[in-house]
Amino acid sequence: MQTPQKIAVVGSGLVGTLLAIYLKRAGHIVHVFDRSPDIRTIQFSGRSINLVMSDRGWKALKDVGLDEEIRKIGIPVDKRAIHLQDGKLNYQFYGKEGEAIFSFSRGVLNRKMVDLAEAEGVEFFFERKIWDINLATATLYEGETEQGAWSELKYDKVFGADGAFSRIRHRMQRQSMFDYSQEFMEIGYKELHIPANADGSHKIDKNSLHIWPRGNFMLMALANLDGTFTCTLFMPFKGENSFESLNDETSLVDFFAKYFPDTKEVIPDLVRDFFKNPTSYLAIMKCFPWTFEDKVALIGDSAHAIVPFYGHGMNAGFEDITILNEMMQQYGDDWNQIFKAYEISRKPNADAIAELSRRNFEEMSNKTADEKFLLQKKIEKWFSDKHPEKWMPLYSRVTFSLQPYSEAMAIGDFQNEIMQEVLKTENIEEIWDSPQIENKILELLQ
Repeated sequence: MQTPQKIAVVGSGLVGTLLAIYLKRAGHIVHVFDRSPDIRTIQFSGRSINLVMSDRGWKALKDVGLDEEIRKIGIPVDKRAIHLQDGKLNYQFYGKEGEAIFSFSRGVLNRKMVDLAEAEGVEFFFERKIWDINLATATLYEGETEQGAWSELKYDKVFGADGAFSRIRHRMQRQSMFDYSQEFMEIGYKELHIPANADGSHKIDKNSLHIWPRGNFMLMALANLDGTFTCTLFMPFKGENSFESLNDETSLVDFFAKYFPDTKEVIPDLVRDFFKNPTSYLAIMKCFPWTFEDKVALIGDSAHAIVPFYGHGMNAGFEDITILNEMMQQYGDDWNQIFKAYEISRKPNADAIAELSRRNFEEMSNKTADEKFLLQKKIEKWFSDKHPEKWMPLYSRVTFSLQPYSEAMAIGDFQNEIMQEVLKTENIEEIWDSPQIENKILELLQ
């Protein structure tokens, strides 16, 4: 427990609500503000990518005893199901037996988190627009419009958990010595939908992340509890095979018939969903510092928005909370020290997962259908089963361990260099699981 303070969290998304629970447990008065309506009262769809929870996210939930409650609303996913254009289906298991990520509908999970935070005594203020903040006094300014009259809300501390386009960060950006970069990808996404069967069961395997890799574009699907799947089409905005080129029903139907022929039976509302749902953008956002004195801190996407191709946006945000909480335990009431230690610990790891996520688009859209890449994964799995103490594949380091992202990336890059060397071996396709290859990897690891 700390000396009680009055703390505002701006943003009632997943990171904001979990952070509010942690702060409440530490003895503080916690108010959460969000400009949107209460998510529990609205239909949530149209621009969502399903979330996946891995070890980092589970740790943050487990430390406050909420993991079992949350597990009930997720679906374990232990493999990728790769749908090739010729109709073939390949499975790639993620980790060792029993290791799985969990698929969650963003709306379902967010509603549950708000319920859990309210049960802890956190107060929520929905449809309250925060436009600005006085950093030195942790005073929030709210009002109906940006140009209209504002009222002041005074706090001891403010956390900006208000996403990639954070108003709290917007104010921090206007100080000197604040670094900020924002990069939009040339790829956007659109949500599509696979309905449940008449009996409520899933039309395709619910325990797989389904990927239709097609080079510079791809379709993916993750299961929901109600028998449906949330599908996401990722593709360039412009050029051949782009959102711009799919501008009428005929071009859309022909495109899907050519590139995703096996979806005809499972996506009956393709045309309606495609033209109704917005085309959304993907951005990578970096900044530093994340804190101002002992008053204000950024957390989650407001500090480090990333692209969704590793499934780690939420996990990285939850890990921010784990580290912040460790600093609170360590430094007690010294918030200056807590904030400094938190941002120094997290910044290199946030940068690393941003880079890994960017790279994973290439892997999912292109390499998952590539023979050489599949062989590399097979060799890595075989070698790591034989020598678990010497080799853990990068995906497992990121997803099924708590190793800092920056370390995982550095080791992953080193392992990839070794694998590129191994793949040059003559007849590698025939001798990939031989003592010769085993010894070669052991030698290169020296």
